[in-house]
Amino acid sequence: MDFRQIATFVQVAELGSFTRAAGALRVAQPALSRQVRALEVELRQPLFERNGRGVTLTPAGQRLLAHGRGILQQLERARQDLEELRGVAAGLLSLGLPPSIGRVLTAPLVETFAERFPKATLTMVEGLSTYTLEWLVQGRIDCAVVYNTSPAPAIHLQPVLDEKLYLVSARQDSVGNPGSVGRPATLAQVAQRALVIPSRPHAIRMRLEAVLAAAGLAPRVGLEIESVPAILDLVQRHPERNWHAVLSLNAVHGSGREAAFIARPIHLDAGSSSRQPLTTSLWIATSAQRPRGPLLDQACLMLAGLLRQHLAGALPSGPVAD
Repeated sequence: MDFRQIATFVQVAELGSFTRAAGALRVAQPALSRQVRALEVELRQPLFERNGRGVTLTPAGQRLLAHGRGILQQLERARQDLEELRGVAAGLLSLGLPPSIGRVLTAPLVETFAERFPKATLTMVEGLSTYTLEWLVQGRIDCAVVYNTSPAPAIHLQPVLDEKLYLVSARQDSVGNPGSVGRPATLAQVAQRALVIPSRPHAIRMRLEAVLAAAGLAPRVGLEIESVPAILDLVQRHPERNWHAVLSLNAVHGSGREAAFIARPIHLDAGSSSRQPLTTSLWIATSAQRPRGPLLDQACLMLAGLLRQHLAGALPSGPVAD
């Protein structure tokens, strides 16, 4: 039994046909059939049941398929490990992104990754920071972009930037300036508004509650919604309820409906001349328990640069609205 026989067997099993497998592997069908037959002779039992529509696995074939996939995956991991030893950024990188960032960053990230790492493959999943950190610890993803996370022994955190948070309201006038920013709002003003906001432990929800509590205030929760697009829909489409949201400006820009909203920066101290804004911290998280290779190291640097490029300059150039 050799790797070529195993790869051939797995291909036939997954495609359910010797003809389709021969086409995928670009080998003559008789040669492929001989490889599988030699494997059956060596193992002394049939692996496939042949019929007019193709092939199906026997019980022995089902067991060998499970082993075969594992063997091929291990072989690929060994190949990637040796490539990394040469300093080549190759292999698979799995990345977790918050939904609000995913809408803005996915296209430039995919394009830049393909250009810089032609021998690597990128997969992306979206999820709240709490969930992506769990996936990171479980080994389901390699790195994640997260908000306002706390240090943990299993996680390595790289600070990227601070994003300002805004009180987002529907425009009352019929014509808006795209991306217009209103005059600052105080924490007391935010606490008076009915908010459409994600449930705990969403990072922005937890951050807002913490600063309000420090000021002796609490949020008025009108509705708990996890989806940023749904939050903006509710704020825009139901002015009679006077709902508002607390989001980053990037989240509003990602909706493509900037003209429908006014975003007011939130100041922590109404009486302070410094006018310190309410911000949320953005980090790149990786596992502190698994080895790092060239692909992960270089991709994290690239990701940090893209985040700063596309998020740090999110402030609009339009006039300040009342």
